[in-house]
Amino acid sequence: MEQVAEYRLVALLGEGGMGRVQLARTASGRLVAVKTVHEHLAADPGFRERFRRETLAARAVAGPFTAAVLDADPDAVRPWLATEFCAGPTLAETADALGPLGAGPLAALGAALAEALAGIHRAGLVHRDLKPSNVVLTRGGPKVLDFGIARRAADEALTATGEVIGSPGFIAPELLTADAEPAPAADVFALAALLARLATGRSPYGSGPAHQVLYRTVRGEADLDGVPTEEWRAFLAACLTGDPAARPTVAEVLRWCSERSAEAGAETEADGAWWERDPVAGLIRRREEAVATLAGARVGRANHQPSKAGARVGRGARSPPRPPGPHAPPDQGTPCRPGPRTPSPPRPGRQQPSPMPPHAGPGPPPPRRAPPRWVPPRRTPSRTPTSPPGGRPGGGCWRSAGPCSWPGPGSAA
Repeated sequence: MEQVAEYRLVALLGEGGMGRVQLARTASGRLVAVKTVHEHLAADPGFRERFRRETLAARAVAGPFTAAVLDADPDAVRPWLATEFCAGPTLAETADALGPLGAGPLAALGAALAEALAGIHRAGLVHRDLKPSNVVLTRGGPKVLDFGIARRAADEALTATGEVIGSPGFIAPELLTADAEPAPAADVFALAALLARLATGRSPYGSGPAHQVLYRTVRGEADLDGVPTEEWRAFLAACLTGDPAARPTVAEVLRWCSERSAEAGAETEADGAWWERDPVAGLIRRREEAVATLAGARVGRANHQPSKAGARVGRGARSPPRPPGPHAPPDQGTPCRPGPRTPSPPRPGRQQPSPMPPHAGPGPPPPRRAPPRWVPPRRTPSRTPTSPPGGRPGGGCWRSAGPCSWPGPGSAA
């Protein structure tokens, strides 16, 4: 059986621009995801140095909603890294099966992803490609994956001049300029675009050729029609503003989403987090079965303990179509790390990165309604929670919260 260091390769999970992702086992039988880089990248000394720095930084990222990097060798003939693996659908696959999310589940998901981004930023990284297909949903909640194109915010000299990293529809407009300096505000933009996609079932910047989507992004033509409430539309519009300095910080996003998740989950926590209930739990089980078949062993249940806190899908939820059966292949790398339970998830279609500039020409903008104007309320000091207040992580009933009360951009977190 082929091996990478001490990891015995079991099956190919996927392949992308950076390399191949394979399911593997440790000597003790533990499942991991191993990514090996393509040969042409391995031959580039600059890439090796960047890979070394990024993997070192990624190993410092810790938290219940990020995939743990376990091991790496930037000096191997073909550099590789190993991450924890767990079976689960991506947010893109989950959203395709469930349809749009309501306000409660959306808040729980937003809080979890904001907490994940906070951990990434503390390690000196900016993800730069947060999107539904880079988040996997597990029994423990959503897990942010793929630090393969994350960049150390303090060492951008290692990134090629003019290099654009990100995916149309989720990349922040400031990253489309040649002298772009990646910063946490770009991840706030991507998170808001992701939440808008899950709330409406479509990208806020429409579909079509990449250059048309990027053009609408630069023009600030976000279509938020269909987002559950006026409060949510105003909040997402603030996060999607073209001025990075005017966006709320990750800490403010975490606080805002946590408060609404707690409100929505107040009457539903006895039923557990909404991803522990069907149809979401069934979708996760099917993916576990598919991986078990692929690996020749049962996987998933022994590595995850269901959360007792959280929320369920409320009365207003409709029954979504049944998710694909166990024959569906597992998604490229589903590394994740179980941890304290909180927020929830669903998600949309996979978009591919493109270097095409926004000036390549406008396309017809999607039908849209101007988002409501967001007016910052009077600021009040508040402590930033590390998880939804009240101990109700995955809370989410399908109802709107009260009037907007989150602090405006620039206020102390």
